[in-house]
Amino acid sequence: MLPEFKEITLQDRDWMRQVFAWADNRATEYNFTVLFIWRDIMGTRVARYRDYILIKFRPHGVEGYLYLFPVGRGPSEDLEKALEICMEDARTGEAPFRMASVQKEQLEILESLYPDRFVHEPFRNSFDYIYSAEDLVFLRGKKFQSKRNFISRFRRNEGWSYEVVGKENLDECMEMSLKWCAKYGCGKDPSMQGEHCSVKNALNNFHELELQGGLLRLNGEVVAFTIAEKTNSDTLLVHIEKAYADIVGAYPAIANEFLRSSVVVDQAAGELSVRYINREDDAGDEGLREAKMQYHPLFLLEKYSVKEK
Repeated sequence: MLPEFKEITLQDRDWMRQVFAWADNRATEYNFTVLFIWRDIMGTRVARYRDYILIKFRPHGVEGYLYLFPVGRGPSEDLEKALEICMEDARTGEAPFRMASVQKEQLEILESLYPDRFVHEPFRNSFDYIYSAEDLVFLRGKKFQSKRNFISRFRRNEGWSYEVVGKENLDECMEMSLKWCAKYGCGKDPSMQGEHCSVKNALNNFHELELQGGLLRLNGEVVAFTIAEKTNSDTLLVHIEKAYADIVGAYPAIANEFLRSSVVVDQAAGELSVRYINREDDAGDEGLREAKMQYHPLFLLEKYSVKEK
């Protein structure tokens, strides 16, 4: 009998996080919070086979489910069985078996198990931007001069302050997110509507998801906030970053203030709690892609679309 794919609930948090910890994969897709807050928009379902997580999702407009490469721990026979369960599940549906966001190492495993059975192509829109934590905390050198300048311009505003996000100010973050949506046209953009839904899910379940965050105020009003969490042994994953674009320097200021507050263990020694920052993908948005490149990623985590020949 095949394991049953089911909707994700908060009750799945502990076991899924345990399996993800065994896998120790820094990709965005292998994070409980990401799967949970996007579950309705992406139609995500999960199952477990021994110590492996099986994940499928069905974005709006896509025929049939897409599957992630199973992750966890155990012998190669268990991984092969997990893949076969996914393939068998696809056969019960309306579309052929397809995989999304498959990493290079996973492609190699797939090819070794099923030689010449699949074809693949890179899917640039889903590449994760991975940065040096040291780079983003300290912003040293000429390449970050413009970021330092923008942050300085924001800090020259009288009446600005930084706070850690918690129960006292979560409602204000939600209010700012609603205002941001109204200001920048969420109602006319389905992708922005989906993102707003995920932000709302994250804020409504902030404590249950054990997230961390920071916000900026200007004359008492929240003008920027960010939400993140440590996603594997060496990486902080930034889930959300919102700021009013017309407030000069607000975006780089919230990013830097939060990292200084959350990942610096010893300022004098330059000791950090993580090595990398994952700022997720750009979803094919050219403006977002340019903004992410301006922070000089250490590397892009490449991902591929896979289908049977």
